[in-house]
Amino acid sequence: MEYILQPWPWYVSGPFIAIVMFLLLYFGRTFGMSSNLSTFCSIGGAGKRVKFFDFDWRQHQWNLIVVCGAIVGGYIAHNFLSNPIDIELSQAAITDLEKLGFHDVGKSLLPTELFSWNAVVSLKGFLILTIGGFLVGFGTRYAGGCTSGHAITGLSSLQLPSLIAVIGFFIGGLIMIHLIYPILF
Repeated sequence: MEYILQPWPWYVSGPFIAIVMFLLLYFGRTFGMSSNLSTFCSIGGAGKRVKFFDFDWRQHQWNLIVVCGAIVGGYIAHNFLSNPIDIELSQAAITDLEKLGFHDVGKSLLPTELFSWNAVVSLKGFLILTIGGFLVGFGTRYAGGCTSGHAITGLSSLQLPSLIAVIGFFIGGLIMIHLIYPILF
């Protein structure tokens, strides 16, 4: 009998997230990937040129544990906890995705049309990554944090600016996928 892996149910993963958030708040820390990137930039010496990165990165070493945990956790999840069966999608979703140029819809979580070396090294893929990376970096800085920081840390500590930022992230995502994405692909 083959064991089929299922996603962790909310009543398991939810309390884990709550415990981590409680511990971070208790120790005066916040969670967010953009703060990790700031730490890496500070380590690399960006503070010599940009005041924003001019801080003692040693006080933020715990951020590096978050990055390592994300990498190791992603590896473990992909290689040991993934269920390699097809993704169940409605026929309407499959038809819409095929109209947008996706093939083998539902065969993978990451479509090869977007997540392959051929897509990255093409001019279109390079421009999308470059412009998208700049916009994400600018938006993260402008919003005072990233989606994970605002949605997990900010909302759990009842911060109104984080609620506004999360609403903005969702509106931006809806605009992107329904208005801009069909033009690009």
